[in-house]
Amino acid sequence: MLLTVDIGNSHTVIGIFKNDLLVADWRIKTDRKTTSDEISAALYGLLGMKEITFSEIDGFIVACVVPQVLSSWLSFAANIVDHPVQVDNITDTGIKIVTDNPSEVGADRVVNAVAAFAKYASPLIIVDFGTAITFDCVSGRGEYLGGAIAPGLGISLDALGQQTAKLPRVDISSPPKKAIGTNTIEAIKSGILLGYGGMVDGLIEKIRQEFSPEMPKIIATGGMAPLIAKYSDSIEAIEPQLTLEGLVLLYKRYNGHG
Repeated sequence: MLLTVDIGNSHTVIGIFKNDLLVADWRIKTDRKTTSDEISAALYGLLGMKEITFSEIDGFIVACVVPQVLSSWLSFAANIVDHPVQVDNITDTGIKIVTDNPSEVGADRVVNAVAAFAKYASPLIIVDFGTAITFDCVSGRGEYLGGAIAPGLGISLDALGQQTAKLPRVDISSPPKKAIGTNTIEAIKSGILLGYGGMVDGLIEKIRQEFSPEMPKIIATGGMAPLIAKYSDSIEAIEPQLTLEGLVLLYKRYNGHG
């Protein structure tokens, strides 16, 4: 079995694959102070719930945008597999990065590009709804072109609650009744959900113009994708496990099978 780990700023997504099939996955909080022993204990419990043991794990690959956490995960992995794999800016991914400074591109963004291009083989705009909302652009030739970065929904909600005297932290799991909120909670829901949907559509339209004459397919991923995608007219598909699927492809490539 292959253990795949995508370490983001707020959450870490963990997946177990058997013969390319995702058999278990979890989303846990990213703890910058975690130790390899704490990771081992947490994983032992999670795997046990699925009746999986460490001895069944024979591969490990990680993409990380939080350097403080990476060493602990690699130390943990070294105890259960022979050759842990880390995706970084020198990894041979098969995707050519044509940005000004390729080393600046987060590993998760490249992994998403790998998975999406393998699946769709077309020009792409990948919208990843995480701590930040990233727009990643891939050409029809499979080149990573760059993109855009905006604050995520959680950041905006936290800012409203922390930086204002009277605005509450609002649960946005349910939609606003209408665009014109008649109370504070409805007004915040409108601003966040309808506002972010409009921002996504507007930015995608601007990006699309720079793809011309190519017509990119628009896909969404990330923990908040199912929530916000319904407020966007541009998103064509949601790929909830895109990063984990990309890690599987890169692990196979690393071992000469891709």
